[in-house]
Amino acid sequence: MEQKVTDFTAASVIARIGQSASGKQKIPKDASSENKLDFGKVLENTVRSTSADDTISFSKHATQRLDQRGIEINDTLKDNLEQAVKKAREKGSREIAVIGKSGIFIVNVENNVVVTTMTEEDMKERILTNIDGAILI
Repeated sequence: MEQKVTDFTAASVIARIGQSASGKQKIPKDASSENKLDFGKVLENTVRSTSADDTISFSKHATQRLDQRGIEINDTLKDNLEQAVKKAREKGSREIAVIGKSGIFIVNVENNVVVTTMTEEDMKERILTNIDGAILI
């Protein structure tokens, strides 16, 4: 005589499959208790490894623009860019415009990469798109 099934939870379905295959009821392993990972610890480790290397780098395109526009990167400017990216990351930004005396730097926050640069003169009558934050340094 067939039994009417009303319990469709994953554990119940797995148990019925195991029972029908062997004729004996198998107790399903609870995946949540086996190899349990603490989400908070995983997230913290990921953030730590991401922020462990806060050194900013410059894309090939940005390097060419720096040369063309005569923008020099010194230690102070690099430190200011790195601090701006750190603050933007804390706020959840992904692409930012860092605006300073030396020019404007468009930075991919996730990868710590300056993707392009421009001087104040280059910005006249230009529109910045796909930027979700701006930081003045």
